[in-house]
Amino acid sequence: MKIRPLRWAQPAHRRTLKSLLLWWLIPALVFIMLIALWLSNYQLREQVDRAYDRALAGALRSIDHNISTASGGLSLEQPYLMLEFFELTANGSLYYRVATEDGLAEIGNQDLPLPKAPLISGQAQFFNAEYQGLALRIAAMARPMDPPLYNNYGGRVVVQVAEAIDSRQSFLNQALLRSVERDILVILIVVLVVVWSVFRTVRPLERLRQDVEKRSADDLRPVDAPDIPGEVAPLVDAVNRHMSRYTAQARLQRQFLDDASHQLRTPLSVLRTQTAYALRESDPAEIRAVLLAMQDGLDRAVRATNQMLALARAKNASFAEAGLMPEDVDLVEIAEGVIRTLLPAARARHLDLGLEASRPVRIQGIDWLLREALSNLVDNAIRYTAANSEVTVRVYADDRHARVTVQDHGPGMSASDISQATVRFRRGAAGKNKSGAGLGLAIVGTIVELHGGKIVLENRDPLPGLRAALVFTVDSFPDAAMRHEIAGN
Repeated sequence: MKIRPLRWAQPAHRRTLKSLLLWWLIPALVFIMLIALWLSNYQLREQVDRAYDRALAGALRSIDHNISTASGGLSLEQPYLMLEFFELTANGSLYYRVATEDGLAEIGNQDLPLPKAPLISGQAQFFNAEYQGLALRIAAMARPMDPPLYNNYGGRVVVQVAEAIDSRQSFLNQALLRSVERDILVILIVVLVVVWSVFRTVRPLERLRQDVEKRSADDLRPVDAPDIPGEVAPLVDAVNRHMSRYTAQARLQRQFLDDASHQLRTPLSVLRTQTAYALRESDPAEIRAVLLAMQDGLDRAVRATNQMLALARAKNASFAEAGLMPEDVDLVEIAEGVIRTLLPAARARHLDLGLEASRPVRIQGIDWLLREALSNLVDNAIRYTAANSEVTVRVYADDRHARVTVQDHGPGMSASDISQATVRFRRGAAGKNKSGAGLGLAIVGTIVELHGGKIVLENRDPLPGLRAALVFTVDSFPDAAMRHEIAGN
């Protein structure tokens, strides 16, 4: 059987932002400009026809003004120079016809075509037609004869003026050519401007890509891209927030590894030495003594490991990705659970471990973290208080604050120890001869800070002992968590 090597799936080809923008913008712009070109050419043709038709209308009115029926017949008093002027105005050959509507009297070019639609008196009508093999533009108008011909029988006289459309079409073609050249030049300029704008717009993104690619694997500094488009800025901000969260996670992991190597190296070395000694020893009493010492060392290593894990979990809980959601918790119920758990340890030292609480005290918080914090305080009190004395846990609240206090009869703490109580691996003067890693109050401080509260340590006066209080603002947890999240980012 042949084992095939694993092959990474090749990512599908993805089109770039530049190609997407150009693919959509340029065809759309060209299409719109072509429509605009067609509309402008159509309007230009109408304007040219209107200008030439205005000249024909002037010739039509001039001829009509010189028609007379006063002599009993149809006559046109049109000087030769006026005809030449009309031909110059029309820029080509001029044709005209004056006739009665029944065609019995006719002057000018015979058989000049009439429009298909009936003429309306006093209104000029323009149309294209062929005459003697030539394409003509004809203007025609009918009006009542005054005075009438044919024994006072009313009728209309029809006046027509026409010109060859060669010169008109030539002028129109030249105008259209210039218009097309201008519009094509505008299209090219617009396309070049769009291409230049697209490349200039995505250039900051290309610089951003190069900046990220040049970074080393452990360079998690925020991405600085002040010139990127506003639409991309939220994405860069999201990447920076993600990198910040990853940096915090990596820092916690490094810190946990440093703590573990710091706290476990010595106990493991001692256990190894003790194991080697026990293997060499033949006296059962000596072997038992070594095993008891090894058991004590293992207990200390287990306690230190559990505390480091609790501290790491507490710090990691400040991130939303941990899936931790604040809920309504009862501090009295938490205190009862902690006391039941640690009651055997208190009885082993003949301590009176009690709870003072009159009613439920509820805050928004994370149940297991609060239990961990209170367990550390009560455990410290049990370990440091004098034998045959008492440890008291009190839970109470007012309008603004909820408090959980743990009071013992131990040696207390100096002012210097209180000010540095939450520093990791630091042990006060009272704990020099006690087992522990110096992480208990650091865990408590981290958890209380996450909940927007504070830890207050004070010596009992005049009685001996220490009073440790966890103080929470009743409605501050959501804001405090948000501040902690922002500070972490």
